[in-house]
Amino acid sequence: MAQLQSVKAAIFDLDGTLLDSMGVWNQIDIDFLGRRGIDVPDDYMSTVASMQFRQIAEYTIARFGLPDTPEALMSEWDEMARTAYGTTVQAKPGAMDYLRELKAAGVRLGVATTLMPQLRIAALDHLGMSEYFDTIVSVDDAGGVGKAKPDVYLLAASRLGVKPENCTVFEDLLVAIRSAKSAGMQAWAMYDDSSASDWPEITRVADGVLHDFRDAPRL
Repeated sequence: MAQLQSVKAAIFDLDGTLLDSMGVWNQIDIDFLGRRGIDVPDDYMSTVASMQFRQIAEYTIARFGLPDTPEALMSEWDEMARTAYGTTVQAKPGAMDYLRELKAAGVRLGVATTLMPQLRIAALDHLGMSEYFDTIVSVDDAGGVGKAKPDVYLLAASRLGVKPENCTVFEDLLVAIRSAKSAGMQAWAMYDDSSASDWPEITRVADGVLHDFRDAPRL
């Protein structure tokens, strides 16, 4: 471990950061709630963005008074999302070239995500990204603690063998950026429409902001 401590690491969120995927979930929300005669409230996506999958199901049931079980909702969403992630999701601009550049430079690469295994595997395989990462961790691997706390980033750093202060996290959510910085990590923000209302505060809090990975920092 000691010989790795000075090595740099980059830890990436998937939805809205490496993956241009929030449109998929917007459409799933529209279709799912539409089946039940409900319009998607303006604050729904931003509210659930940092939650775990089951938490989203429980919140959705409670908010809209649905008769479904969390398991039934998760199964329905999974079926809708699996095809989209395996066929239509695209990478954010410049993402693939940036991963190649970091890998070639010897930077350790990790993923810290709330995305379910079957969806992240489908997306990363579809885009040819899987081979670049040294570790992939989810909030479930970190004890089920969401991104409002830095546990998932600290776990990723530990598995990469890199000190937190030598890690740069790439995220699109304000709560996640604050969390990564609380662990002593650098945090760069990727713009995503789902976080547009928080962008002024994200710009203030983050160490840097991006619309395109071609402008990402050279670690």
